[in-house]
Amino acid sequence: MKKLLLFLLILSKSVLLSQTVLNSFPLNLNNPLEDGQILNIEDVKTHDIYVFAADTKNVNILKYNKSLFLTNQFTDSIKNPLNRPLSGYSISEDGNPLLYWNFPNARNLKIVKYFLDSKTSRTLNFDFPENNEYIIGTFQKNNIFYVLGKEKDQKHLLLYEFQNGKCEIKMFDFSDYNFQTEKGQKFTFNGLIRNFPIQKIDSGVFNSLDKTSGINKMYVLDDHIILTFDYNTQKTQVFDLNWQTLEVKEKIFTQPNSKKPAKSSNSFYSDGRLFQIKANSEEFLYDIKDFESGQILKSVSVSKNDTIRFKNSPLFLQTNNQKPQELKTTAKFLKHLSDLSVGISVFQSKKNNYITFGGFVEYIVTRYYGLDDVADFNGTGAQSTYIQNKMVFFDSTLDSNLEFVNNKQSEPLAIDNIYYYLSINKNVSLQNILKLKDYYILSYYDDTQKQFIIRKFTDGFIREDNGNPIMNKSQFSKPASFGKIKTYKFIEN
Repeated sequence: MKKLLLFLLILSKSVLLSQTVLNSFPLNLNNPLEDGQILNIEDVKTHDIYVFAADTKNVNILKYNKSLFLTNQFTDSIKNPLNRPLSGYSISEDGNPLLYWNFPNARNLKIVKYFLDSKTSRTLNFDFPENNEYIIGTFQKNNIFYVLGKEKDQKHLLLYEFQNGKCEIKMFDFSDYNFQTEKGQKFTFNGLIRNFPIQKIDSGVFNSLDKTSGINKMYVLDDHIILTFDYNTQKTQVFDLNWQTLEVKEKIFTQPNSKKPAKSSNSFYSDGRLFQIKANSEEFLYDIKDFESGQILKSVSVSKNDTIRFKNSPLFLQTNNQKPQELKTTAKFLKHLSDLSVGISVFQSKKNNYITFGGFVEYIVTRYYGLDDVADFNGTGAQSTYIQNKMVFFDSTLDSNLEFVNNKQSEPLAIDNIYYYLSINKNVSLQNILKLKDYYILSYYDDTQKQFIIRKFTDGFIREDNGNPIMNKSQFSKPASFGKIKTYKFIEN
């Protein structure tokens, strides 16, 4: 969806999108393109908006009320600056924000609590257990910061919950579960997620195919983590982790049955439904299943000789992020798709589901130069290595009844408008997207004007005075397993 809208809108010389500047603030960041970081958040209790903009020397904190008026500002020096990425935030019960800076080797976190009224801060440290191998992902829920981690050689995952100067560590045990390919090859839980890293799927934004084509994915719900594993082309193996009860439940969703073996299949979870895709050079299969019951809600099968009538875009082939090329037939599309890792991405807006079907692959190319081209000092030639990628895709739309909708002439969504705005404004850096109740805000640093800017984006185009648009356009198969909770306090510097 995003790529298609960009491709179509860029053809227009002038398009005004449904966006409004809400606020701007003078800010001079040191080397923002190399060292800058930005985080835009909402306090879910008060609906205040915080902006954290940092370079190697300072962190600038801007606090806005729910009407996006600036109410407080604090610039704090970064003590003992290190090359640490900004991982996330939490809001304490006293209403003060905390930032979490991760050390690159995942050994510890530097945590800074900011007191905006007194213009002071306090730095804390948290050391991960020595056996921590790597961090799978981080996220925020209800003003609490979470880290999902993996201990070395252990058949469990650990969830670190940071709140009010304490950290609870919750364990999810996977030792009772089996992992086996469609050919009967068995492997361990450790091997699965080490060789195929879990991709965290972001809510409220479009997730591109380079991410959703990964076979292991993580979705964060209100008090659950959903893990989907698509290493077996005959099934999707799903785990539901309840971080309140520490239950781990397994569920198996059978993939559509293809006439010819497929190299890959995949899935995407969205709003209580599992969307599954499977393809080879002969056919394209697509199922939607109810996540609780496993019931098939919709099933689609398309052969290479058919026309895909539910598509709302051409069939596109894109190489190395270049301009997409249109594929004229389903057969050509499936031929390219059969060599890729298939994927599906679902973006829900209001009553519709906007879906991108396709596949993606990234590979390394090594080019060797003979003596006739270039020689090194030993006279033996030379070589260069670079990364290539390839993607095929098309877009479709489902309404609330899971019926396909023809929306080729529909106005763009707010999220599309944001991506288009970013594509045509080269002075935008350190951008951050935040979804609010019925609109989005884009926060970014304008490195030309030396300002931090917040823009509001809504669906559709801006219209003229006459109303015309400016541009046309089941049941779980395994019993629950439980873990233990450990509580730790931070160490103050």
